[in-house]
Amino acid sequence: MIHVDALPGTPNNKLTISQIISKAVEEAKLYEQKGLDAIIMENMHDVPYLNKKVGPEITASMTAIATEVKNTISIPCGIQILAGANIEALAVAQASGCEFIRVEGFVYSHIADEGLMNACAGELMRYRKMIGADEIAVFADIKKKHSSHFITTDLDITDFAEACKFFLADGIIITGRSTSKETDVNELQKVYKIFDLPILIGSGITIQNIDKYWDLTDGFIIGSYFKEDGDWRITVSVDRVQSFMKYVNNLK
Repeated sequence: MIHVDALPGTPNNKLTISQIISKAVEEAKLYEQKGLDAIIMENMHDVPYLNKKVGPEITASMTAIATEVKNTISIPCGIQILAGANIEALAVAQASGCEFIRVEGFVYSHIADEGLMNACAGELMRYRKMIGADEIAVFADIKKKHSSHFITTDLDITDFAEACKFFLADGIIITGRSTSKETDVNELQKVYKIFDLPILIGSGITIQNIDKYWDLTDGFIIGSYFKEDGDWRITVSVDRVQSFMKYVNNLK
């Protein structure tokens, strides 16, 4: 995960778009050199997030960043635009040549820290067809982190997974309660037994715990662990990336 610096127009923005692009490109090059299989770009520093409707400046900035990153590295690239700006992410992915997007609120409603977020699968998948982007994979978060799911307490996590498959997602993402928090192994095991599409873990993976998840998933999205002190807000630690990939290569 590349946590793109705060974009122009957001409260924490301090860098120009060219500076933001340069930093994202350097991180992407590092991750490719160290043997990662793919990268995903996310506007994590754009706090506080808007609920689904981001401005055109965000879409334009993410397109510029993604295009430069995609033109620099050869591994697959993905896009997520917070919060829940899934149509915009798909448009960015198509314009920049990225291969996948990460989607919040694909099925069922939940209360995010940005407010109520309703399901978007019908609208999103029609949009994907309309713009001819069927080749761009949609990975959907289920029981997403940073959210309350009290309105769906009568549903098991397997219900979310089955609904994602029924609504044509290409894979699912399971997370812990918040950024850097571990995913519940019991919930992951439930889904792994019944779900035949790719499953990714989207939070909390470290060199200390990856073993227990290794046989229960198809991939890992790692952001915080690769940063100095494991803090997503700080710069990437080359030593952490290097040690982690050495360990993972031994697992393979």
